[in-house]
Amino acid sequence: MTLSNEDLPVLFHHTDRAAISRQRESTQATRAQLTLLVVAAGAAALPTGPSAGPVRLFGALSALAYAGVLVVGLRAGRRRARPQWQLNRSAAEFIKSLAWRYAVHGAPFGEADAGAAQLYRTRLEAGLAELRKMGWQDPREAGLVPQGAEITGAMERLRGRDYHVRRETYVRDRLIEQRNWYRRRTEGSRRSTALWSWAIVLLTCLALVFALFEAFGSGPGARVTALLSAAAAAGIAWNEVRRHHPLIEAHTLIEQDLAAMMVVMQTTITEAQWPAAVYETERYVSPQHTDWLARHSS
Repeated sequence: MTLSNEDLPVLFHHTDRAAISRQRESTQATRAQLTLLVVAAGAAALPTGPSAGPVRLFGALSALAYAGVLVVGLRAGRRRARPQWQLNRSAAEFIKSLAWRYAVHGAPFGEADAGAAQLYRTRLEAGLAELRKMGWQDPREAGLVPQGAEITGAMERLRGRDYHVRRETYVRDRLIEQRNWYRRRTEGSRRSTALWSWAIVLLTCLALVFALFEAFGSGPGARVTALLSAAAAAGIAWNEVRRHHPLIEAHTLIEQDLAAMMVVMQTTITEAQWPAAVYETERYVSPQHTDWLARHSS
């Protein structure tokens, strides 16, 4: 018995795709703004250069780049890409977590009775209603997702299996898969942190060298130093936007918690303790828990 992402409700798939799309849009907007700021600083640092009548081309390029920063910022603010990314991600992970809890008898769906399906729908609608209050756009209201498809056949089939099958499926397809996802994200964040840290150090050292040349009356002048400073600042800003370091700390801690829970689930957890254990595991992988760890990481 298996339960993969493809077996989850259509509402999950739609919100997951929306979260990925809005994340890409938000990231591209931030990258474009930082790049345009560096281009503007670089054009301003260049010599006077050719002219077209009273207009100096490098100066015009710098002005256009600054205008581009404003346009990209206004467009991103109007489309609310970042808030919609976070809301859709919260909705997708909430739906996924609730679906898994229902399918394997996690709390509060531990009882094998007919009322569990209604309780599942009630909890689902209550959670999504809170997200709608914060501006989440429910695709069911726009007719993009059909109503009444909140429970799939695969979820019902897994829910109908005995305890040992449900435990094995949950540990393999949810817990281990999620632990491996955190491990991959941690490794990727470490590589990105190292790359950007060295780039920032290199740019800062170059700016220091040119600043020393300028202090002693030689070198290409303060314009190159300003350009290098702008590039280093853009690197620092990008690193902060991506939150590599705090996410490394958070994902490492969650991976450790999931590894410990996997051992407990496979050795000591009884069927009576199973609903609470699943609930605790789902709490570990919630976006709110990750954000809390990232904010409070050293």
